[in-house]
Amino acid sequence: MARGLTAVPPIYSPYRAAIHPRHEAVDRHTAGWAGKFAIGSPELRSHLVDHNIGTFAARILPEGREEVVEILADFVIWLFGVDDGYCEEGDLSRRPGELLGALSRLLRVAQNPEAPMLLDDALACGLRDLRARISEHGTAGQVARWVDALREYFLSVVWEAEHRSQGTVPDLNDYTLMRIYDGATSVVLPLLEMGHGYELQPHERDRTSVRAAAEMAYFVICWDNDLFSHHKESRTGGYYLNAIRVLEHAHGISTEEAVERAIAQRDRVLCLFVRLCADLRRTGSPQLRRYLASLEAFIRGAQDWGISSRRYTTPDDPADLPAVFRDTPTDSSPEPLDIPAVAWWWDLLPREDALPAAAPARRSPVYELRPTAARRTA
Repeated sequence: MARGLTAVPPIYSPYRAAIHPRHEAVDRHTAGWAGKFAIGSPELRSHLVDHNIGTFAARILPEGREEVVEILADFVIWLFGVDDGYCEEGDLSRRPGELLGALSRLLRVAQNPEAPMLLDDALACGLRDLRARISEHGTAGQVARWVDALREYFLSVVWEAEHRSQGTVPDLNDYTLMRIYDGATSVVLPLLEMGHGYELQPHERDRTSVRAAAEMAYFVICWDNDLFSHHKESRTGGYYLNAIRVLEHAHGISTEEAVERAIAQRDRVLCLFVRLCADLRRTGSPQLRRYLASLEAFIRGAQDWGISSRRYTTPDDPADLPAVFRDTPTDSSPEPLDIPAVAWWWDLLPREDALPAAAPARRSPVYELRPTAARRTA
């Protein structure tokens, strides 16, 4: 049964838009890279190139090193090649066991690109190139974290495939937990550091509050993505996983009510994120402050790309997406969401009845950092 057109109203964004001045060149580079490595079928590749993924990367790293912005853009188009070609629409999308095997072989290529396997596989060849460039511009620790995050992403999309194979809708808690990983947001974080030539040290990166800030950013980015992509996904005629669908199923509500609830949830998390970042900045190192600014740019960059990319605006069947953003949240409650997997985030700061401190209206400042010397890994 065809769904009606559901409007997504303007959503709250406390951050200013920004884009790398070389975004057009990055777009051209990534189109060429996708062709060189034959990412996806010719039809899929044509669609992906049309989605301005280089511009997406340029919004995430508006002041980053151009060569790292290019790596990020190429990596994102590679991820879409895996996601669209394997995990959602390919032959393995409903065969979780076989999908796990295929992704594990790709993971081995990322871990050990010299392994003599998948030598004629396009995605594996693209992944080898990405690994070599990440090793060139990053540290051994950043490469290891990138591989670990790729493992998390692969694990989560196998979980999706199991639900797809059974035609089941997960409960809200499980969906929230897995959505933190299946959006591939955590795989981007080492590239945010590389883009500005530093490495966040473990004593800061692994603090519970810093890890929570990253997870909040993942949540907002992925909930926003679910809002922007719902129109496209709900018209595929097949099974799909999306926060709107999960909320409809969990609460027995209409699509319009689910959209309203999803916006309230992401607003409440974003308000907490603003407060937590302000608290962390008070005592954090320049590297941590740069890291937090990159998370903010990631959130806003994903928003700007989401409402403008043909991937979600679907011109042949136009989605009703907002053209602007709100200055205020629809829900600024200091109370935690009723989702056990993330409710602990609210224990990290005192709960306040007042609105969170406003984020800076200007772009986040650039902190002068001494670049970490890039080390090649074996």
